[in-house]
Amino acid sequence: MELNDAQQKRKELIVRNLQEVIGDEKLTKQIGAGKNIHVYWGTATTGRPHVGYLVPIQKIADFLRADIRVTILFADLHAFLDNMKSSIELLQNRVLYYECVIKALLNALNVPIDKLHFVRGRSYQLTETYTKDLLRFCGLVSLRDATRAGAEVVKQVDDPLLSGILYPLLQALDEQHLKVDGQFGGVDQRKIFILAEEQLPKMKFAKRFHLMNPMVPGLTGSKMSSSEENTKIDLLDSPESVSAKIDSAACPKMPSALSADAKETGVGDENGVLSFFKHVVVPIQSEAQIVINGTIFDSFDAIRNAFVRGDLSESALKEYLKNFLNTILSSVQRNCRDDSHFEEIVAKAYPFSKIIAQLEQYKDEGTSMDDLCLDSSALDGVNCVSTHFGQTLEFVASSARVASPDFLFSSNNSSADFRPLRILWRLSPKGRLTLGHLSALFTLKWLSTFGHHITILLSDLDAFLDHAKCPWTEMKSRAQQYEKWLREILRSLNMENVETKLSSEYEFDSDFSMAMYQMAGVVTRAETAPSVISTDSPPPPIGCHLCPIYFALDVRQNAADIVLIGSNQRKTAELTAKIFKRLSLSTTIPAFLISPPLVGMDGQRMSATRSDFHLDIMQDGAKKVRQKVNKPVKTQLNTPKFPFWIGKSFCEPGNVCDNVALKLCADFLFPFFRQKASADTKGAENAREKGQTVEETAAVTIERKPENGGDLSVSDFAQLESHFAAQQLHPADLKAFVCDQLMSIFDTLRNGRVLIP
Repeated sequence: MELNDAQQKRKELIVRNLQEVIGDEKLTKQIGAGKNIHVYWGTATTGRPHVGYLVPIQKIADFLRADIRVTILFADLHAFLDNMKSSIELLQNRVLYYECVIKALLNALNVPIDKLHFVRGRSYQLTETYTKDLLRFCGLVSLRDATRAGAEVVKQVDDPLLSGILYPLLQALDEQHLKVDGQFGGVDQRKIFILAEEQLPKMKFAKRFHLMNPMVPGLTGSKMSSSEENTKIDLLDSPESVSAKIDSAACPKMPSALSADAKETGVGDENGVLSFFKHVVVPIQSEAQIVINGTIFDSFDAIRNAFVRGDLSESALKEYLKNFLNTILSSVQRNCRDDSHFEEIVAKAYPFSKIIAQLEQYKDEGTSMDDLCLDSSALDGVNCVSTHFGQTLEFVASSARVASPDFLFSSNNSSADFRPLRILWRLSPKGRLTLGHLSALFTLKWLSTFGHHITILLSDLDAFLDHAKCPWTEMKSRAQQYEKWLREILRSLNMENVETKLSSEYEFDSDFSMAMYQMAGVVTRAETAPSVISTDSPPPPIGCHLCPIYFALDVRQNAADIVLIGSNQRKTAELTAKIFKRLSLSTTIPAFLISPPLVGMDGQRMSATRSDFHLDIMQDGAKKVRQKVNKPVKTQLNTPKFPFWIGKSFCEPGNVCDNVALKLCADFLFPFFRQKASADTKGAENAREKGQTVEETAAVTIERKPENGGDLSVSDFAQLESHFAAQQLHPADLKAFVCDQLMSIFDTLRNGRVLIP
């Protein structure tokens, strides 16, 4: 697009002294169209601003002179995520300090600030809309891409905190929520800008242009950092301190700097003094003469070449730089102290700064989170709990909440001082309601007989974060359908007093989102990694790493005493305990009751999302159940040398090993028969109240043709297994029995009849 002279001059002012522009065509088009351009620059409120801030502030001055609207984002939440450098309470005070000194810097440069706006990150980054966009973003971006994007701006360690992985996503998403046309930042943020360019359009958000200024090295030649004292000149440093730091700066002569290659590679960056001239002095003095020892210089190249040739001494360079910086800083300090509250702001923003710096360095050197805990163990002792219907569960004690499984059934719920335990079962609507879910409900039915309070929590968000097994647009409807089915099943189990909740009722509240960021700040990437990652699948999105965090959040939100989980969630339970300890929440760590897995048709744990191998309790018909039970499925024994077909050999006469039909009988059907019989038997409730084991069983009949021996009656699973091992029961008759019993249960549930009174 062609620009007229005025527009071209405006663009030149916008892009001068920048190292790179991404989206130049978009910028040009907006200038040509006369658009009221809006740009934002973000700064994390960590250490005290230093003279390196003169580079972006000088560029912001150019934007304001070019009639661009500028928003400065005080990224207090970003600062919190950057390896936990500062507490949230401290950052609130630092925002005030940053605003004060940045305004003072702009005033020192005589810049009009009527089109300048300040925004605090947490003023919108904890809203429901922003949190939802972030979580959708986490479902798109892989851990590898996010790590690469933040490599230059987030402190790098071998196993980074998960909070640092979120940093680039927040910065990219800020473009949309600040409603800007472009973002301005250092060239060290280029990879974040590329992430925004590539990923935001996938969420149907517009691409922005990105303006990048060069990075200013410290006096040692490395990147100047707000949190590294020896590499920076603080904006509040005294003239004597400024002079001393400049005097001690490295200022070597480099003959190679005169070469053509040197100009292209930016040589001189190893020389802290020359770097200040290149990136700070010359741009700010672009409309004034630079006179050193009586010689006028009109460019950085002229200064550098004179220094390398020996025409300009090191002492002369440093003397000019001292005067230049002290003049600006005296104006900054005067403007700051015009605010009567400034000294109080400084004291609150940076108390005991040296001690804090030492602690930050200690963290940044890679100290593990467990080293920061007095007790790094995850969970307390493990016991076994046997139900009266023959099921064995693991009980992981909590010294703070439930120290022994005896608390489950030793209390007298008719006593005035009886306190029912709060028992939580959390499930995600990732697929269908399966036989595995029904098995868990049977366990909850048993627990409810002791008078405990049962809560079933439906986490639709977990279903999305786990590889989008529930698409974002279907989360609400899927969760509501699950809740409807659950209420129907609970009525059939005489469990209408059980509470069902949707996590969406609270999971987007600002306090809940803040707690999510806090938990992300105490766990590492490796700790939150999915347990199983297929080598054939693409890298998991960041959302998968948030799954255990939202599990811990839900446990805390619901103040559970005991959480019922599957054996596949053991790692998540251990991490939950670690998170609570690291956040000084040890007194809220619950106990965990771990139910054994129910086998699927492929011989593996039954999963809600593997429809070919699970049994759908609400929708699978008799034909479908028979197909799944009898379907030949290729699987393997413990050794990969022996592939076999379940439909052909797992249920061959006399074979009781790896037999899916027998496993379903052992782990589901016969425990169900016993549980139903005990509920039906008169006096069973009184026996349970006394802590006695109810031994009642119900005999079942396996229908067989007369030529196969006629009907077979068995009283328990051991008898069934014995008949099968002795080849007195044919596999076809066993499978038919399993299918008939399952369909009887399914029909009872679907028709709203009582299954277990």
